[in-house]
Amino acid sequence: MHKAPDLEATGRGKQMGKYMFTARYSPGSWARMVMSSDDRTASTRSLIESLGGSLDQMYWTAHDGAAHTIADLPDPVAARTVANTVLKTGAFTSVKTQELLSQDQLTDSLALTRSAQQFYEAPGLAAVEPG
Repeated sequence: MHKAPDLEATGRGKQMGKYMFTARYSPGSWARMVMSSDDRTASTRSLIESLGGSLDQMYWTAHDGAAHTIADLPDPVAARTVANTVLKTGAFTSVKTQELLSQDQLTDSLALTRSAQQFYEAPGLAAVEPG
């Protein structure tokens, strides 16, 4: 069986992942922050660094007040741990995690797709293409 070439052979694809977290605060959390605001960036940085990562930036959207955090983390398990840790506090109604790709990573992914596409066919393709 043939294999699509992997990026590890070239040394690419091994950098730390960049993740974006979108967290929606509960109404109770907003009420507590109005009464006594603290630096949410410091707390978030502490959590991310404890997992071997680094905080890039935090932003809040004006229309809904969601917190958007961009961080470098070693792997998807660490990213999921960030989400689980903040969710378990009950301070958020939801936390979404998305892995972000740089332009180089997207280019690598597209090159790998060209190599791998021969190994997968669309469902039902045999029924519509002449054999």
